[in-house]
Amino acid sequence: MQRELTFSVPEEESGARLDSLIARFCPELTRSAAQKLLENGAVTAGGTTAAKNYRVRAGEKITIRLPEPVDDTAQPEDIPLDIVYEDDDLLVVNKPKGMVVHPAAGNRTGTLVNALLAHCGTSLSGINGVIRPGIVHRIDKDTSGLLIVAKNDAAHRSLAAQIKAHSFTREYQAVVYGNLKQDDGTVDAPIGRSAADRKKMAVTEKNSRNAVTHYHVIARCGGFTHVALRLETGRTHQIRVHMAWLGHPVAGDPVYGPKKVITSLHGQCLHAGKIGFEHPRTGRWMDFESELPPYFTAFLASLGKPDA
Repeated sequence: MQRELTFSVPEEESGARLDSLIARFCPELTRSAAQKLLENGAVTAGGTTAAKNYRVRAGEKITIRLPEPVDDTAQPEDIPLDIVYEDDDLLVVNKPKGMVVHPAAGNRTGTLVNALLAHCGTSLSGINGVIRPGIVHRIDKDTSGLLIVAKNDAAHRSLAAQIKAHSFTREYQAVVYGNLKQDDGTVDAPIGRSAADRKKMAVTEKNSRNAVTHYHVIARCGGFTHVALRLETGRTHQIRVHMAWLGHPVAGDPVYGPKKVITSLHGQCLHAGKIGFEHPRTGRWMDFESELPPYFTAFLASLGKPDA
């Protein structure tokens, strides 16, 4: 059922931006949430629908129509999973290109989490809540490859600690534009939200976190390079951002690549091929490898023989 919140503007707040005032007077709403409500015409000031940049006057009555709450609990769906390994504490899953890891706006169904709930029932860690049960780390929708899932909170904490300590191995393969001159290298450049486009990440010193990617050239094929990459850190879109920053974006990347996208790839040519970790219960080192999927090998074949 839709709710309404109302308050009157105090004298000392006259001239304040309405979105900012809403965030201060309604702790359940962030400023960005207030802006969205204003954009949707859900806020009135003095009985009139208020614009996003509206500045209030003392004594005005502000009315906010709150949308009905959405049940964010992910639902089980009978979706086939390529399970590489499973025991009482964890699973290693080979995720296909095109599958979203957890539900989000625009992708409420058909995700890896929906499939995991059907396979595991309630046997998933609850640390990341009802939207991301069991998810310790993520890979992008159009990145294929290996992902580890925790079945209980103890396993989740152990695996997350290994990732934080950089002892959790994550190795990828990619095809990137251009010819990487060095056979081996390291990109050590901080990543944060792009100031130009808040939907993208970028190498930046502002509000960023350190990010380190190691790479090794496997083969050079004309105008492309087949490369292996090892993550030391795990920032959002890290490999895609780092390679684009080097001037060698991942082939097929619609976000960080050139405007003329290789549409036949249906997203970036990037595969999470290896993971290694210490088992959270036994302490035994475990590693797993996934073969390159058909979309990746077909693209490599289309490039012809590697350069001599």
